[in-house]
Amino acid sequence: MKKYLLFDNDGVLVDTEKWYFEANKKALGEIDVTLEFDVYMEIMARGGTAWEVAKKHGKSQKTIDEQRRVRDIYYREFISKEDIEIEGVVDVLQELSSEYSFGIVTTSRRVDFDLIHKHRNIVEYMDFTLCVEEYPRAKPHPDPYLAGMHAFNAQKSQCLVIEDSQRGLSSAVNAGIDCVVVENIFTATHDFSQAAYKIKRLGELPSLLDSLKKERLF
Repeated sequence: MKKYLLFDNDGVLVDTEKWYFEANKKALGEIDVTLEFDVYMEIMARGGTAWEVAKKHGKSQKTIDEQRRVRDIYYREFISKEDIEIEGVVDVLQELSSEYSFGIVTTSRRVDFDLIHKHRNIVEYMDFTLCVEEYPRAKPHPDPYLAGMHAFNAQKSQCLVIEDSQRGLSSAVNAGIDCVVVENIFTATHDFSQAAYKIKRLGELPSLLDSLKKERLF
Protein backbone atom coordinates (compact mmCIF):
# COMPACT_ATOMS: atom_id res chain seq x y z
CA MET A 1 0.00 0.00 0.00
CA LYS A 2 1.28 3.46 -0.89
CA LYS A 3 1.88 5.58 2.20
CA TYR A 4 4.70 7.92 1.20
CA LEU A 5 4.71 10.57 -1.52
CA LEU A 6 8.08 11.84 -2.79
CA PHE A 7 7.65 15.15 -4.59
CA ASP A 8 10.03 16.76 -7.01
CA ASN A 9 10.21 20.49 -6.35
CA ASP A 10 10.83 22.52 -9.51
CA GLY A 11 7.92 22.29 -11.92
CA VAL A 12 5.78 20.23 -9.53
CA LEU A 13 5.45 22.38 -6.42
CA VAL A 14 6.81 25.69 -7.75
CA ASP A 15 7.10 27.10 -11.26
CA THR A 16 10.84 27.71 -11.34
CA GLU A 17 12.22 25.69 -14.26
CA LYS A 18 11.77 28.39 -16.89
CA TRP A 19 13.67 30.86 -14.71
CA TYR A 20 16.59 28.48 -14.32
CA PHE A 21 16.71 28.28 -18.11
CA GLU A 22 16.57 32.07 -18.40
CA ALA A 23 19.39 32.45 -15.86
CA ASN A 24 21.58 30.00 -17.78
CA LYS A 25 20.72 31.66 -21.08
CA LYS A 26 21.57 35.13 -19.75
CA ALA A 27 24.88 34.05 -18.21
CA LEU A 28 25.94 32.17 -21.33
CA GLY A 29 24.96 35.09 -23.53
CA GLU A 30 27.46 37.26 -21.71
CA ILE A 31 30.27 35.06 -23.06
CA ASP A 32 28.79 34.98 -26.59
CA VAL A 33 27.23 31.53 -26.26
CA THR A 34 23.62 31.08 -27.37
CA LEU A 35 21.55 28.56 -25.44
CA GLU A 36 18.71 27.30 -27.62
CA PHE A 37 15.62 26.03 -25.84
CA ASP A 38 15.50 22.68 -27.66
CA VAL A 39 19.17 22.06 -26.87
CA TYR A 40 18.53 22.88 -23.21
CA MET A 41 15.56 20.48 -23.16
CA GLU A 42 17.71 17.64 -24.47
CA ILE A 43 20.38 18.40 -21.88
CA MET A 44 17.81 18.64 -19.10
CA ALA A 45 16.13 15.36 -20.07
CA ARG A 46 19.33 13.34 -19.65
CA GLY A 47 20.62 15.20 -16.61
CA GLY A 48 23.45 17.21 -18.19
CA THR A 49 24.25 20.90 -17.70
CA ALA A 50 23.95 23.97 -19.91
CA TRP A 51 27.71 24.49 -19.55
CA GLU A 52 28.29 21.68 -22.02
CA VAL A 53 27.37 24.23 -24.68
CA ALA A 54 30.07 26.60 -23.42
CA LYS A 55 32.66 23.83 -23.56
CA LYS A 56 31.71 23.06 -27.15
CA HIS A 57 32.37 26.72 -27.93
CA GLY A 58 35.87 26.38 -26.51
CA LYS A 59 35.30 28.36 -23.32
CA SER A 60 37.82 27.75 -20.56
CA GLN A 61 36.89 26.10 -17.27
CA LYS A 62 37.80 29.34 -15.49
CA THR A 63 35.33 31.30 -17.64
CA ILE A 64 32.65 28.64 -17.14
CA ASP A 65 33.13 28.66 -13.35
CA GLU A 66 32.89 32.46 -13.29
CA GLN A 67 29.70 32.52 -15.34
CA ARG A 68 28.17 29.70 -13.35
CA ARG A 69 28.45 31.92 -10.28
CA VAL A 70 26.85 34.74 -12.27
CA ARG A 71 24.07 32.34 -13.32
CA ASP A 72 23.39 31.54 -9.68
CA ILE A 73 22.98 35.25 -8.93
CA TYR A 74 20.57 35.72 -11.83
CA TYR A 75 18.55 32.68 -10.77
CA ARG A 76 18.18 33.93 -7.20
CA GLU A 77 17.06 37.30 -8.57
CA PHE A 78 14.45 35.62 -10.77
CA ILE A 79 12.99 33.38 -8.06
CA SER A 80 12.88 36.32 -5.66
CA LYS A 81 10.88 38.64 -7.92
CA GLU A 82 8.94 36.48 -10.40
CA ASP A 83 5.63 34.71 -9.80
CA ILE A 84 6.55 31.06 -9.26
CA GLU A 85 3.34 29.91 -7.59
CA ILE A 86 1.52 26.84 -8.90
CA GLU A 87 -2.14 27.18 -8.08
CA GLY A 88 -3.63 24.65 -5.70
CA VAL A 89 -0.44 23.04 -4.41
CA VAL A 90 -1.09 23.73 -0.73
CA ASP A 91 -4.71 22.64 -1.12
CA VAL A 92 -3.56 19.27 -2.49
CA LEU A 93 -1.04 18.78 0.32
CA GLN A 94 -3.62 19.69 2.94
CA GLU A 95 -6.16 17.28 1.46
CA LEU A 96 -3.74 14.37 1.35
CA SER A 97 -1.85 15.03 4.59
CA SER A 98 -4.21 13.02 6.79
CA GLU A 99 -3.54 9.84 4.82
CA TYR A 100 -0.03 10.17 3.37
CA SER A 101 3.42 11.34 4.46
CA PHE A 102 5.39 13.69 2.22
CA GLY A 103 8.99 14.43 1.35
CA ILE A 104 10.63 16.67 -1.26
CA VAL A 105 13.50 15.27 -3.33
CA THR A 106 15.10 17.92 -5.52
CA THR A 107 18.25 18.58 -7.52
CA SER A 108 18.11 22.22 -6.39
CA ARG A 109 20.89 23.54 -4.21
CA ARG A 110 19.90 24.06 -0.58
CA VAL A 111 20.54 27.81 -0.76
CA ASP A 112 18.12 28.17 -3.69
CA PHE A 113 15.56 25.79 -2.21
CA ASP A 114 15.44 27.72 1.06
CA LEU A 115 15.04 31.00 -0.80
CA ILE A 116 12.18 29.58 -2.88
CA HIS A 117 10.31 28.36 0.20
CA LYS A 118 11.14 31.20 2.56
CA HIS A 119 7.65 32.73 2.42
CA ARG A 120 5.63 29.67 1.37
CA ASN A 121 3.68 27.10 3.33
CA ILE A 122 4.73 24.04 1.35
CA VAL A 123 7.58 22.64 3.44
CA GLU A 124 5.50 22.64 6.61
CA TYR A 125 3.67 19.63 5.19
CA MET A 126 6.92 17.73 4.57
CA ASP A 127 8.60 15.19 6.85
CA PHE A 128 11.91 16.08 5.19
CA THR A 129 13.46 17.86 2.20
CA LEU A 130 16.49 16.53 0.32
CA CYS A 131 18.58 18.82 -1.87
CA VAL A 132 21.41 17.99 -4.27
CA GLU A 133 24.10 18.24 -1.58
CA GLU A 134 22.41 15.54 0.50
CA TYR A 135 22.82 12.43 -1.66
CA PRO A 136 25.75 11.05 -3.72
CA ARG A 137 24.55 11.40 -7.33
CA ALA A 138 21.85 13.62 -8.86
CA LYS A 139 18.92 12.60 -11.05
CA PRO A 140 18.68 10.56 -13.31
CA HIS A 141 20.66 8.33 -10.93
CA PRO A 142 18.52 6.44 -8.40
CA ASP A 143 20.30 7.96 -5.39
CA PRO A 144 17.88 10.87 -4.73
CA TYR A 145 14.73 8.77 -4.51
CA LEU A 146 16.46 5.91 -2.73
CA ALA A 147 17.56 8.49 -0.15
CA GLY A 148 13.95 9.65 0.13
CA MET A 149 12.72 6.10 0.60
CA HIS A 150 15.34 5.46 3.30
CA ALA A 151 14.41 8.73 5.05
CA PHE A 152 10.92 7.28 5.46
CA ASN A 153 12.35 3.87 6.41
CA ALA A 154 9.94 2.59 3.77
CA GLN A 155 9.79 -0.11 1.12
CA LYS A 156 9.75 0.77 -2.59
CA SER A 157 6.21 -0.56 -2.90
CA GLN A 158 5.05 1.93 -0.26
CA CYS A 159 6.38 4.98 -2.11
CA LEU A 160 5.16 7.04 -5.05
CA VAL A 161 7.20 9.71 -6.84
CA ILE A 162 5.61 12.82 -8.35
CA GLU A 163 7.71 14.30 -11.16
CA ASP A 164 7.52 16.52 -14.25
CA SER A 165 10.77 15.82 -16.11
CA GLN A 166 12.31 12.90 -17.94
CA ARG A 167 15.41 13.13 -15.77
CA GLY A 168 13.29 12.87 -12.63
CA LEU A 169 11.20 10.04 -14.03
CA SER A 170 14.39 8.16 -14.92
CA SER A 171 15.62 8.62 -11.35
CA ALA A 172 12.41 7.10 -9.99
CA VAL A 173 12.48 4.24 -12.50
CA ASN A 174 16.15 3.55 -11.74
CA ALA A 175 15.24 3.44 -8.05
CA GLY A 176 12.42 0.99 -8.77
CA ILE A 177 9.70 3.33 -7.48
CA ASP A 178 6.42 4.03 -9.29
CA CYS A 179 6.15 7.55 -10.68
CA VAL A 180 3.29 9.92 -11.48
CA VAL A 181 4.20 12.53 -14.09
CA VAL A 182 2.46 15.90 -13.90
CA GLU A 183 2.04 17.59 -17.28
CA ASN A 184 4.21 20.67 -17.65
CA ILE A 185 4.40 22.81 -20.81
CA PHE A 186 8.08 23.44 -20.11
CA THR A 187 8.96 19.72 -20.31
CA ALA A 188 6.39 18.76 -22.95
CA THR A 189 9.07 17.34 -25.30
CA HIS A 190 10.36 14.85 -22.73
CA ASP A 191 9.77 11.10 -22.98
CA PHE A 192 7.39 9.96 -20.25
CA SER A 193 6.65 6.50 -21.62
CA GLN A 194 8.02 4.88 -18.44
CA ALA A 195 5.62 6.73 -16.14
CA ALA A 196 3.23 4.54 -14.15
CA TYR A 197 0.60 7.30 -14.23
CA LYS A 198 0.13 10.71 -15.85
CA ILE A 199 -1.98 13.67 -14.74
CA LYS A 200 -2.53 17.08 -16.31
CA ARG A 201 -2.09 19.06 -13.07
CA LEU A 202 -1.22 18.39 -9.46
CA GLY A 203 -4.84 19.01 -8.46
CA GLU A 204 -5.71 15.66 -10.06
CA LEU A 205 -3.46 13.71 -7.69
CA PRO A 206 -6.07 13.11 -4.94
CA SER A 207 -8.53 11.70 -7.48
CA LEU A 208 -5.85 9.47 -8.97
CA LEU A 209 -4.92 8.09 -5.57
CA ASP A 210 -8.58 7.49 -4.69
CA SER A 211 -9.23 5.65 -7.96
CA LEU A 212 -6.17 3.45 -7.47
CA LYS A 213 -7.26 2.55 -3.95
CA LYS A 214 -10.72 1.60 -5.21
CA GLU A 215 -9.13 -0.59 -7.87
CA ARG A 216 -6.96 -2.09 -5.10
CA LEU A 217 -3.84 -1.15 -6.99
CA PHE A 218 -2.50 0.47 -3.84
